[in-house]
Amino acid sequence: MTVDGRLARGERARAAALDAAVVLATESGLDGLSLSQLADRLGVSKSGLFAHWRTKEELQLAAVAHAQRRFTGVVIRPALGEPRGVRRLWALHDYRLRDIFSGSLPGGCFFCNAQFEYVARPGAVRDALTAALTDWHVLLERLITEAIELGELRADVDPAQLSFELNAHGTAAVYESRLLDSDDILTYARAAALVRLRGLSPTPDLLPAGG
Repeated sequence: MTVDGRLARGERARAAALDAAVVLATESGLDGLSLSQLADRLGVSKSGLFAHWRTKEELQLAAVAHAQRRFTGVVIRPALGEPRGVRRLWALHDYRLRDIFSGSLPGGCFFCNAQFEYVARPGAVRDALTAALTDWHVLLERLITEAIELGELRADVDPAQLSFELNAHGTAAVYESRLLDSDDILTYARAAALVRLRGLSPTPDLLPAGG
């Protein structure tokens, strides 16, 4: 079966537009993301974007979903390639920090910025951001539980508590690195997690030295 060339081009154009939308949202806020702003960034007519999204909210929700796919590709999937247990858990934090400090997103993290922005704004966009944060904690808690079952974290570790702590280290790194010396903040964010994980692990030598 031959793939319709126009359909393929349309999908590529849509993906490129969403790439730009995710970047724009970390620059001027997800609420500030509009079809007009995106059209200006892409150098296309606003009417051309209506083929993909009819409203600002549709664009915002598509940007959230696209940011999730991006995060899965650059953070979650590489981390899950590491050995199960405390090394995989550490890798998830480390890949997240790499992404934050890579410079690929001006605001460091699409989700941290958008979640702060929508914390008091009920509606479909906030619901999507809440679901993304919930999924992130579910993943963290799953990896923590695996590490406990493998004997690489102490049996008395509370997965929900440790998940909160690891997420908090990454979240603080996002906004502090945009206001203070980013090299220092990266060092602190890595050390904070390493100290905590090494202190909770009967097998600390599985983790990098540091902290």
